[in-house]
Amino acid sequence: MTNVIVAGAAGRMGRRISYMVQQQEGLNLAAGFERADSPELGKDLGELAGGSAIGVKVADSFEAVAAQGEVVIDFTFHEATMALARKAALAKKAMVIGTTGLTADNLAELKELARNFPCVQSPNMAVGVNVLFKIARKMAALLGDAYDIEIVEAHHRMKKDAPSGTALKLGEMVAEGVNRNLAEVGVYSRHGMIGERTDKEIGIQTIRAGDIVGEHTVYFAGAGERLELSHRAHSRDNFARGAALAAAWVVNQPNGLYTMFDVLGLQDI
Repeated sequence: MTNVIVAGAAGRMGRRISYMVQQQEGLNLAAGFERADSPELGKDLGELAGGSAIGVKVADSFEAVAAQGEVVIDFTFHEATMALARKAALAKKAMVIGTTGLTADNLAELKELARNFPCVQSPNMAVGVNVLFKIARKMAALLGDAYDIEIVEAHHRMKKDAPSGTALKLGEMVAEGVNRNLAEVGVYSRHGMIGERTDKEIGIQTIRAGDIVGEHTVYFAGAGERLELSHRAHSRDNFARGAALAAAWVVNQPNGLYTMFDVLGLQDI
């Protein structure tokens, strides 16, 4: 049985992760922690997850529970995530990171830290989204330069980063499919007299409204026709379920940085 520690355990994602960890065979919800000023400190993780009490209380720091688990699941905020990754590396604890908004420098540091512990990092843990990543790249390669590529993502009004990590990953995947570099051809806003669309650009546009869990659509628009690939998340359980799968998988891996493609066996597809 693998003991799991949940970071940000009282948050929206933390609660669903705690629930899904309890449903995943081979995992035990051993501990969870929050900010030192959280009003949820001391509350039972099972009850916060919508179930019955399990006798595990929300702690005020990673240090307070580090000895209680083998793997940490983190879906918090990029600055908090990086601070936790440094601590996990020192403590030799495996990690699953679903936090978005990580910068290129953050990812480079995380790769270096992962020399000391096994870590799964992905902008989206949902199984369906990771299949979408692969399909989008393949479709881009098949359609080629004759089709314009646009990505539209929608999330709840509380999401802090834009575009979403999932949209950026989709952009990277379709760019690979047509032999482009997203850093060179990505267009993230359009306003005013912008002129005609260039042949190479890949547009990524953002919607923030209400309580939208997460929606992503890739448009391939050619002469006289349009193809669309879409994923719509109806609840956060998809992400939490994927995180639990990743936690069960990563504890048996050697040190290094992995993705959900590794967890799901999609790396060579």
